[in-house]
Amino acid sequence: MMPADCFDNAGHSTLIDSFRPLSQVRSFMQSTRLHLFSFALASLLSAASVHADDYREANLPVDPDVQALKQLEQSLAQGQMSQAESQLNALKQRLAGDTRLEQAQRQLSDGYLKQGEQAARQGDLAAAQQAAQQAQRLLPNNPKTAALQQSIEQAKAKQAAQLAAERQAAEQKAAAARAEQARQQQLAAQRQAAAAKAAQAKAEQQRLAAEAAAKAAAKPQAQLIDPRASQSRIALPMLDTQDRDALRALMDKAAADVVTFRCAVQVQVREAKDYPFVAALLSARVKKLDPAFKLQISQQLAADQEPNLQLSPQPKS
Repeated sequence: MMPADCFDNAGHSTLIDSFRPLSQVRSFMQSTRLHLFSFALASLLSAASVHADDYREANLPVDPDVQALKQLEQSLAQGQMSQAESQLNALKQRLAGDTRLEQAQRQLSDGYLKQGEQAARQGDLAAAQQAAQQAQRLLPNNPKTAALQQSIEQAKAKQAAQLAAERQAAEQKAAAARAEQARQQQLAAQRQAAAAKAAQAKAEQQRLAAEAAAKAAAKPQAQLIDPRASQSRIALPMLDTQDRDALRALMDKAAADVVTFRCAVQVQVREAKDYPFVAALLSARVKKLDPAFKLQISQQLAADQEPNLQLSPQPKS
């Protein structure tokens, strides 16, 4: 048994104080578990709310005007000015008076200006001028347009001055070339005159020699035939190959021999239709060489033989 003095007031207080820390620990642990549970519950509720909002937003119908504005912004960001202008014009009809379109129009004007500035730096003044005009049309009071236009005019003036200098240099070079050409022409004329004089003397010598040779060689020359033979055969393969140019060239030579050596002619062909053509070619050339010559010409058909002319020189009457 415990002594009685253990249950006096002081002893009782001491026993209670010894159990107080354990009670506080239990209370703290219960409070901590309650806080953790509350935090976890709040997190779950928040996540569920976010997912619900995302789901509602994903399933909301898309406003076509908002979508068109986004597409316009994308075109402007990507520098697709023509496409952006078409989109802007379409939106102006649907959203007349919308201030967002005024901002987009300013951005489009600035976009054209950037293109113009880049073209001006690259020396493409025509493209720069076109871009400046498009920017001016969209935003007439844009001060950047006047600056770009001034840059273009300065570049044009610089180009004009450069072209004028190049043209002047080219003209000076051409004038010097003409002067040198005139000097060379004068020298060439002098050389040509001396050469002509020498050539004239040589030609006179050659003429005299030719006359002497012509008198010595009065005997006519044959083109195709052997004048000593009673008959000469001249093949006409071009009749088979339909080579009209070659046939005409051959008739020129044959006509010369016919007239020179007074030849009678027999035309041997595979088909009767070929004879009139050959006879006409030969007759025309003979008449041209000697209109008074009476051509003796006849036809012979031989389908299995190569076409030919048979020229027979006739004694002079």
